[in-house]
Amino acid sequence: MPKSFTERRKLLKDANYLDLRPTKSYDHKDLEEGTVGVLVPKFGNWFTKTFFLPFSKADVVVIKLDKFGSETWKLIDGKRDVGEICKILLDIFGDDIKPVEERITRFLTTLYEQRLISFVEIN
Repeated sequence: MPKSFTERRKLLKDANYLDLRPTKSYDHKDLEEGTVGVLVPKFGNWFTKTFFLPFSKADVVVIKLDKFGSETWKLIDGKRDVGEICKILLDIFGDDIKPVEERITRFLTTLYEQRLISFVEIN
């Protein structure tokens, strides 16, 4: 039986964040200057898709990420843990991204709360 969001959130709170392996819930497209746009479907169930999609201009919402968020999104693959992602980002951006662990864990927590990512250990 799948865990509820609150059960998964408690597991996330008790876990060592740097050891978790994030996975993407949605696809992305490359935008200008190496940034990424996350493609989130506008309508979730069949009723709204059937009745409102023909009147809509697009069936997805594009969430544009900045350069730090884009590089982080590209590194999320379900194999690397958050600690490895932080080390790679530190090598790429240097002092511009410090304190890297705090920034990346806060960013990934926001993505998780918006259900754009999940973690292998929680599923």
